[in-house]
Amino acid sequence: MSNLANQLVIAEREEVARGIRLLLATPLISAKSAAEAFDLVRRRREPIAKWFDYYCGWSLVVEPRLGYARLGKVRVATDPTRPARRHRAGRAPFDRRRYTLLCVVAAELLGVPVTTIGLVADRVAQATATDPVVPAFDTSNRAERMAFVDVLRLLESVGAVEVVDGSTESFVESTTAKVLYRVDATLLMRLLSAPVGASQSAVPVDEVPVRFPELLHRLSRERRYGGADEPASDVQRNLWLRHSVFRKLVDDPVVHRDELTPAELAYLSSPTGGQLLRRAADQAGFLVEERADGVMLVDPDGLATDTRFPDDSGNAKVAALLLLDTITSALGAVTTEQLLAEADGLLRRFPKWAKGYRGEDGAARLVGDALEVLRGFGLIRSDGGLVRASPAAFRYSVTATKDGDDS
Repeated sequence: MSNLANQLVIAEREEVARGIRLLLATPLISAKSAAEAFDLVRRRREPIAKWFDYYCGWSLVVEPRLGYARLGKVRVATDPTRPARRHRAGRAPFDRRRYTLLCVVAAELLGVPVTTIGLVADRVAQATATDPVVPAFDTSNRAERMAFVDVLRLLESVGAVEVVDGSTESFVESTTAKVLYRVDATLLMRLLSAPVGASQSAVPVDEVPVRFPELLHRLSRERRYGGADEPASDVQRNLWLRHSVFRKLVDDPVVHRDELTPAELAYLSSPTGGQLLRRAADQAGFLVEERADGVMLVDPDGLATDTRFPDDSGNAKVAALLLLDTITSALGAVTTEQLLAEADGLLRRFPKWAKGYRGEDGAARLVGDALEVLRGFGLIRSDGGLVRASPAAFRYSVTATKDGDDS
């Protein structure tokens, strides 16, 4: 093979690996918002799609003419650390009302290629007014209009709705705001990646809270691993083990061995599982970090994650690193009261730092946000008022802090 051919092969491998990691961080890539990333995935879609299908059982849909690539990630586990967020200062997570409106708005947009914000609001109001469960949408209420705008801006951000004229935010101040939209119904339908539609699992509303785990499994059921009424074959069981293990490896910050089922742990610890782990990591550009307590896929370029730790981009992450030192230094669990005292001391020592956490409950809010960061990265385990460091937490340590006028 010539030197030029070698270079082309290496370049292709690097691009495939980069495309895999980009999709793991952003399962929906649009040509409008990320032209370079979309072009890479478009060109290398076949080997990228084969990687996801073989190791994770996830499908990749690339629409060159429509300008988007969608990775359908399916997992039964809920992840409260990755909520939909409002596209405004503070990036607050969606609440129950916003998620409800998101579903209603998406349904009402499916049949209208072009519409206005007023027409959408009217359709949502009519749909909720006749629903026996969903509270009616009231455009005269400013909080309701703001929730409605947050939903539309989220759909704008993923390319399902395009503003042709006007500003969505203007609807918060006036219901007579003029905003014209173009709707991409195909992409709108791709946003939901559940294998089974929710309409096929209709149950009485009052039963949903008590049957939620069952309903979640029902919506996430994939026929390739066996039907609900027939036992899975050996081939189907082995396929599920491979996919379930690798879904966790590529989607979670760290996979602790005690969090795996006995069958998953046996698969990962087997010679076949270890060989596939190293091969998958090499093809995707990861480094494998194996320890007695768990396994981690490390991306040297930081492409495969939507957030990082350690990171000084926010006060909560800085506090998380400092509090983690307290947690890992303890012989056992620490109480939230101990962490509150530590956070209070940090706020006193650095009076110009974390100005948003000043006030009567500032230390409590700082601890709460910091623990959410640590929980999201799999670095702590909490039970009631007790917090313990997970095995992965001990790879981080703060040896010293420097007093100073930190702003």
